[in-house]
Parts: sequence; C-alpha cells; structure tokens
Amino acid sequence: MTVMTYKGYAATVDFDADDMILVGKLAGIDDNISFHADDGKAFIEAFHEAVEDYIATCAKIGKAPQKPYSGKVMFRIDPSVHAQAALAAQLSGKSMNAWGRMLCEMLPRR
Repeated sequence: MTVMTYKGYAATVDFDADDMILVGKLAGIDDNISFHADDGKAFIEAFHEAVEDYIATCAKIGKAPQKPYSGKVMFRIDPSVHAQAALAAQLSGKSMNAWGRMLCEMLPRR
C-alpha cells in the first residue's frame, strides 16, 4: 500500500485487479471519501479533486472539514513501560512530550 498527501490529507492507494483500476480512500478522517482512476496521472487528479470536493461540500453544508490529525496523541501503556519512558525522558533532559515528539520525528517520512 502506498500513501499520498495533498493539502494535509492522506490517501491510501490500492490496485483493484478485478476492475484493473487504482482505488484510493482518504485516511485519518471519519468521513468516507474514496476515488479511483485507470492510471497514475488520472489517479493523482482524482485524489486532488476528491479533497477539493470534500472541502467545498463541507463549506456548502456549513460543516468544518475534518482535519486528519490534531497533533495530540494519547494512548494507554503498561505502567512499567510508562515508568521506563519517563526515566528515559528525564535522563535525556527532556519532558515526556519533547521526548515522545523526538521519537516520532525519527519515524520515516513518506
């Protein structure tokens, strides 16, 4: 699976072997926005058109378009792992937020 981005929105890209088309879906939002095309160039155009249409439709109906990510990450972990992370952050001279952000920024970019 490949991921593409446009105007802050990400989309997955899959190949439908039965219909011989590229199929995409916006990721990271609750609204179900999908698109397809026969070739790569048309697929990129369809992706951009889907994002533009989503933004325009939201404006038309008075709804704020959902943004993929807020920048806030919250998850539950075992207390012993939390303690290890807090210690690692403290030993590196960083807050838990700064330490976690540093780790996330080390992830490969697409």
